[in-house]
Amino acid sequence: SLFCCRKLAGCTVFITGASRGIGKAIALKAAKDGANIVIAAKTTQAHPKLPGTIYTAAEEIEAVGGKALPCAVDVRDEHQISNAVEKAVERFGGRIDILVNNASAISLTNTLETPTKRVDLMMNVNTRGTYLTSKACIPYLKKSKIAHILNLSPPLNLNPLWFKQHCAYTIAKYGMSMCVLGMAEEFKGEIAVNALWPKTAIHTAAMDMLGGSGIESQCRKVDIIADAAYSIFKKPKSFTGNFIIDENILREEGVKNFDVYAIKPGHPLLPDFFLDEHPDTIIKKVESHGAVPEGKEEKPQPPPKPHSGAVEETFRIVKDSLTDDVVKATQAVYQFELSGEDGGTWFLDLKSKGGNVGYGEPSDQADVVMSMSTDDFVKMFSGKLKPTMAFMSGKLKIKGNMALAIKLEKLMNQMNARL
Repeated sequence: SLFCCRKLAGCTVFITGASRGIGKAIALKAAKDGANIVIAAKTTQAHPKLPGTIYTAAEEIEAVGGKALPCAVDVRDEHQISNAVEKAVERFGGRIDILVNNASAISLTNTLETPTKRVDLMMNVNTRGTYLTSKACIPYLKKSKIAHILNLSPPLNLNPLWFKQHCAYTIAKYGMSMCVLGMAEEFKGEIAVNALWPKTAIHTAAMDMLGGSGIESQCRKVDIIADAAYSIFKKPKSFTGNFIIDENILREEGVKNFDVYAIKPGHPLLPDFFLDEHPDTIIKKVESHGAVPEGKEEKPQPPPKPHSGAVEETFRIVKDSLTDDVVKATQAVYQFELSGEDGGTWFLDLKSKGGNVGYGEPSDQADVVMSMSTDDFVKMFSGKLKPTMAFMSGKLKIKGNMALAIKLEKLMNQMNARL
């Protein structure tokens, strides 16, 4: 019968952050087998920028053949966690078979730019929330034949590169991975505890907020994570303490064509954080903090041509939106080395009175030099490409003062309101 192939039929899967994105995708994959899904998430009312609530997710889960129990849970609150766990075992027969710790908070900001409130949010949702949810579910997981905990967190990579730009976020995510390290050993033979992380950026509403519109062509669909998670749940309890990358486990399962997971097949993909498997991107990032990379001689610059087009237009708009307040608040000179159509050296002086922009080198030494293509420059100033993402993906190289580069990002956000 078909039933024998539905591995998770009748199993209870407790998923945090399952109202949308990756959490919901894993829920729907298990629901197709006829699993019981506990949607432990915070969103009870639709958010203007982030679609989906625990109730809309529940409807989708029931529609594909699962049973859903929507529970309003903020994983920062241990009472909300224990209430949801009690409801789950009461409703679905006394045990939990699988726990997915997916709820997560992100802020890609450096130490001085991360408000304490954001630090607390990331530590409390990511590390502490994962720890407490696991603790609450473990007594019930011990009764299960399947017994899996899966944390959506990265392999522990101690390359300082991954701490440098967003120390608080990295610590909070690595806390989830340390739970895997510790609990896999502690509950060996009783519960499998593993981590799963994507090789590339995954397209979700959160990703759109982080990367700006247009980022999706460089992402894969959430389905790749759902399929990878499902292949982990099929493994025995002895499969534990692993830090799994989605693509690798699916290759082991015999998947050869990964185009099916691409939003735009053939388009280059954005590598995800914490993975050193993309030496070219990493090298670009490292270069952005040093001198000109070896082997690239300076080509003689062609004489400046008349500047028409999008770059000049962008600078004109920027110039129009400069105010004394902006200059006072910024106090920095930015130089842009642009490659491609309308390229060359441009500057944005936010130090001298009233500010100034123009073609060529600034009269004062630049505090920050940004190198990128003219296309990406225009995208960045029109809000279609967030500087953080451009930098992470190696499209933007930055030399000089990082804090001032971040100031420019804030400034752009204000300008984009006008552009």
